[in-house]
Amino acid sequence: MRAVIAPGAARGTVAAPPSKSMAHRLLICAGLAEGESLITHVDPSEDILATLDCLRALGAEAVWEKDAVRLRGCDPARADSAVLPCRESGSTLRFMIPLALLSGREMQLQGSETLMTRPLGIYEDICRAQGLRFEREGRALRVAGRLAPGRYCVPGNISSQFISGLLFALPLLAEDSRIELCPPVESRPYLDMTLEALRAFGVGADWSGEETLRVPGGSRYRAREAAVEGDYSNAAFFEALNCAGGGVTVTGLRQDSLQGDRVYREAFDRLRTGMATVDVTDCPDLAPVLFTVAALCHGGIFTGTRRLRFKESDRGTVMAGELAKFGITLRQEENRITVCPGEPRTPREPLDSHNDHRIAMALSVLCTRTGGEINGAEAVRKSLPDYWRRLKELGVEVQTDGMDQP
Repeated sequence: MRAVIAPGAARGTVAAPPSKSMAHRLLICAGLAEGESLITHVDPSEDILATLDCLRALGAEAVWEKDAVRLRGCDPARADSAVLPCRESGSTLRFMIPLALLSGREMQLQGSETLMTRPLGIYEDICRAQGLRFEREGRALRVAGRLAPGRYCVPGNISSQFISGLLFALPLLAEDSRIELCPPVESRPYLDMTLEALRAFGVGADWSGEETLRVPGGSRYRAREAAVEGDYSNAAFFEALNCAGGGVTVTGLRQDSLQGDRVYREAFDRLRTGMATVDVTDCPDLAPVLFTVAALCHGGIFTGTRRLRFKESDRGTVMAGELAKFGITLRQEENRITVCPGEPRTPREPLDSHNDHRIAMALSVLCTRTGGEINGAEAVRKSLPDYWRRLKELGVEVQTDGMDQP
């Protein structure tokens, strides 16, 4: 799909989309709970649909009711052999692997070719140490065997999704476990979000010191009703429009949210005033929109960027190529990226999302200043299917082809 955007200031009010990160967590907890739960304010993005498909494969029942999902939970320890379709969702894949290791039966997790190239070494090491099966083959991962309770030592600078996956599964084992994180611990806000979801469903996992998580065994998830809070990650793209000359107000964000991406407003303010240095260690998903804001303002220096190469695309390399089309230079180092000051110009060739939802949205913000054409614009389905419609409602002239808008 192609999106053609004309220069123009976005204006108006937009409600923050539901948090994809918290929706994953609440849906998984509901899918593991005894009885029936109702999760409201859910957006049917591709990633969320993948998580629901996997829960169904494990035995849960899930039915959509407008923007809510009613779930009857399952016991993954009793699941038969199944295929878990993870689509292109890294979160889904990493959250589901430990749950797939509870029954002892062979489970196959499937996904796109790109998804299956993303790092999974932490789980592979755990399986090897416990004598469990872990085999990659093309677009499939086969696992088998029963995960054991006990002590887990993992690096703290890996994706929090690995640790969250263990946090979902370990409470269902008979005995207590603990997860010891070797410092430095990165993406702590995402772990706190997982703990918040667990507590909401009656599971008392918590921190025991700065680098240790205590997980009580023999726990039971309790069904409940819960609402997904607004998403700071996607709200950032709408507020970034203000850096391009717009006047957009975002509503529906919890001020006491645990989301790490809530720091975007402070980061935007700093980038507006000068060439600021911003650490994205705990908020890597903000990196593309922060690069865009830096390009619109005074440039910027970003640290903690090492993990960007393992997202839906190699986001540092991809943004370097796309920003170059606007005449903006992005320089990469091992764990640092610099967006050089400059005035964005209208691209002379089409832009490319590289099948990455956050790249597509970041480029669209720049295009409201310069105009431009984005190929692969359907990538927004991954997290925000109605993004282009929302942009049009803010007064941005967007022409799309090849995709129906929700």
